[in-house]
Parts: sequence; structure tokens; C-alpha cells
Amino acid sequence: MRVVLIGGTSHTGKSTVARAVAERIGFEYRSTDGLARHPGRPWGTVPAHVVEHYGTLAVDELIRSVLDHYARLWPRIEELITERATGGGPGLVLEGSALWPDRVAGLSVPHTRAVWLTADEAVLGARVRESARDEERRHPVDKFLARSVRYQQLMVESVDAHGLCRVDTSGRPVAEMVDVILARPCRQDP
Repeated sequence: MRVVLIGGTSHTGKSTVARAVAERIGFEYRSTDGLARHPGRPWGTVPAHVVEHYGTLAVDELIRSVLDHYARLWPRIEELITERATGGGPGLVLEGSALWPDRVAGLSVPHTRAVWLTADEAVLGARVRESARDEERRHPVDKFLARSVRYQQLMVESVDAHGLCRVDTSGRPVAEMVDVILARPCRQDP
């Protein structure tokens, strides 16, 4: 194994789990967010256009927008995966929502493992609201959450259609998640 891909919607624990996997096996950690962000989360110090993005678009428009962004980003992601899978540089743990299952299923590179993290809708809601803590931007934050929940629904459909691995992170310790991801084969959660 040279590359571990960890996908999922926002706030499923991708970054935390991916860093722990990378540390355990001595691989480099990277996030697809570092390749290009779209457009970010609607809280904290966020430009007005980001707040407007979440405040004015319907959930389906937000999904289309982010999936279009990921489609444009895919060639860079695929190049990085291929380079690392075929021996260029240290092993890699790459995480991010941009790892859309349909595209990953179409990869024909060796030594690559992929898993998608999910979380119960109530857990996602609690995690998003905990991160946001911004009553002034409640509507865009709620819209971000609705987009995240819908994204996860579509992602799970795609993961299941391709027979790929997904694991629910709700209430599970990070060390357990690392064990599941590194297990052969990855156990599919119901």
C-alpha cells in the first residue's frame, strides 16, 4: 500500500483520522482542501461572498457547485495519487470531500486503498454547530449543514453502488477508526 484515500462530507473526522493513519504508518498527510478550496465554511473570518454563496443558493445548487468544483480539481488529485501509488515520493494519506467515489472507483493505480467516512445526521449537525458558534451567520451555517447532509446521502449511494468501503465515525475513537481503515479488507458498516 502506497496511498490511502479518505473521503467523506465535512465534519466526519476525515482530517483527524487521516492524520492518525499517516502517523501510524509513516506516510505524508495531505488534504484536498490544500489543492483548492470551494468556497470555504460560512463562519469565522469569511468573506461576504462566501456567506452570500450559502445564503442565496438552494441545497441542490450548492451540491452542483461543489461537485463541479471537484470535477475541475480531479485531474490534479488523480495525478498526485498516481505519482505516489507508483513510487514517486513517500507514501501518502490523502483526505477530502473532493475524493468522489465515482472517480476513485475509476482509478487504475496499484497500491491504493480508499474509504469514505460517514456520520449520523445528528452528529454532523452537532459538529457543524460546534465549529460555527456564530449566531450572526446561522442561516448560511444551516445551509452548509443541509448541503453536507445531502452530499453524504449522494456519496453513500455512490460508494455502495461501486461496492467501496465506508465507515461510520459516530462515537468511535480515532484509534479504532485507524484500525478499521488499515484492516484487510476494510469492514463495511451497514
